[in-house]
Amino acid sequence: MRQGKIDGVWLKPLTLHVDDRGALAELLRADEPYWGGSFQGFGQTTFTMSHPGVIKAFHWHREQDDAWFCVRGNIQAVLHDLRPDSLTQGLTEVYYLGELRPALLVIPRGVAHGYRVLGAEPAYLVYHASAPYNPAAPDEERFAHDDARVGFDWTTQPR
Repeated sequence: MRQGKIDGVWLKPLTLHVDDRGALAELLRADEPYWGGSFQGFGQTTFTMSHPGVIKAFHWHREQDDAWFCVRGNIQAVLHDLRPDSLTQGLTEVYYLGELRPALLVIPRGVAHGYRVLGAEPAYLVYHASAPYNPAAPDEERFAHDDARVGFDWTTQPR
């Protein structure tokens, strides 16, 4: 597991234990060292599927931490630190998650996040939240994927 450039963000590359029956990987463990500072408890687990090329961005939470795992397909996850008291305030960071790179991405409250589905197949994402969703008072602030605060170019660049 490694800490990202943005304070409080963690990327945990997953180890697949494979044998003749299939495969197994541990996602979340309460005894991992970063939970104390970056993921404050369990609220709910949610599943979402997004079609190829879809961009779901940006949103952030005041009270909730997220942990993302892309089960099938591949995504480009983009994070932007909005926290005014953070040493990494204003920093943007990109992660690639999915079948080609199995990992758990821990996103602390106050860090805006979104993703783009890569490739020709849908992406299936499971995410754990530290608080249950409350439809009467949702802990979710949204802004456009092309908002100038982030200034992220979502197009694939030749390299």
